[in-house]
Amino acid sequence: MKVRRPLGPRLCRAVLLLLASYLTSQAGEQTPPAESLEALPVSAEARQQLYQEVDRDVAALERQGSLLKRVVRLVTPTVVHIEAERSSREDIRFSRRSVEEAGSGVVIEHTGGFYILTNRHVINDSLLAQIKIKLADGRVLHPKQVWTDRGTDVAIMEVTAPDLVPARLGDSDKLEIGDFVLAVGSPFGLSHSVTYGIISAKGRRDLKLGDGSVKYQNFLQTDAAINPGNSGGPLLNLRGEVIGINTAIASSSGGSEGIGFSIPINMVMKIATQLIERGNVARAYLGVQLDSRFDAARASALGLPRRAGALVSNVTPNSPAAASDLREGDVILKVNEVTVEDDAHLVNLVSLSGVGESINLVLYRAGKTLAVKVKVAKREDFEPE
Repeated sequence: MKVRRPLGPRLCRAVLLLLASYLTSQAGEQTPPAESLEALPVSAEARQQLYQEVDRDVAALERQGSLLKRVVRLVTPTVVHIEAERSSREDIRFSRRSVEEAGSGVVIEHTGGFYILTNRHVINDSLLAQIKIKLADGRVLHPKQVWTDRGTDVAIMEVTAPDLVPARLGDSDKLEIGDFVLAVGSPFGLSHSVTYGIISAKGRRDLKLGDGSVKYQNFLQTDAAINPGNSGGPLLNLRGEVIGINTAIASSSGGSEGIGFSIPINMVMKIATQLIERGNVARAYLGVQLDSRFDAARASALGLPRRAGALVSNVTPNSPAAASDLREGDVILKVNEVTVEDDAHLVNLVSLSGVGESINLVLYRAGKTLAVKVKVAKREDFEPE
């Protein structure tokens, strides 16, 4: 196994650019031009002077660059390493064998209790005694209770121990492309590894993950290095707040190629809160079928200036949509003031609404926009999970 150097090439370039910028700003009065440096006599006194100048400039650079170090010190006690064993059967011999999944997690506090957020695929099919949670101080815990959600790959475990340090949660809705982020986890079993990057994209959906059971997707994309073992660990902003749970990578080699995916923390907590409070996730249901062939040409034919929203191809009888008079041919443009990007986005927006909640839709129908209020129902009352 190749161990990467702690300082990745991207961060090296960033530090060099910052150093160059600082030195340039000081050049007018303190740093002689390159010609002067080359012309200086290489005497002991001159070398000592140069060392002093370098020490002064690096000290100023380190004061500006200490932010990352402070953030890492803040978040390290909140991140855990997870090892989960589970039994499987070989197809031919039918003999029992042990399969171990390694991943990461982050400690949170909710209504006075402590929990570990992670991914379902990290602990799936493991008994409580088979799940080992290693804290930053070396202690090993077993969860008291575990809940998982297949549709989002979110899992949460209840734990009890003295002096647990919970992470601070951020607001993933406020993230913008280009924001700096840190990923902390246990790639290849190397616990509490830290990588650095930016938010590369938002709203990634329709990813082919595992067995295809992760139906509700709204991933953040990051170029912070994420590798096997990072699953379940936190993605953090520069305030040390958790803004995502690292879940998957896009890779032809199995390692990091600069394309990693994280579940936004706002979405995670909507799922986790339901799991803690009721033991399962109740998803909201609207009752429309959508036309996957809806494209720019069809949008133009309907009178829309561009392809936007989701085109209704059918309305389920006796559904919330039918009760609110949604019709075939309607284009759903907004849900609660959020612009609908495509079919998958609409499914996510509705599914993450509260069951029984009234949501506000903006529709495009026959050349006009209109506002409609719909009281969504429970999905399992209309179709199986």
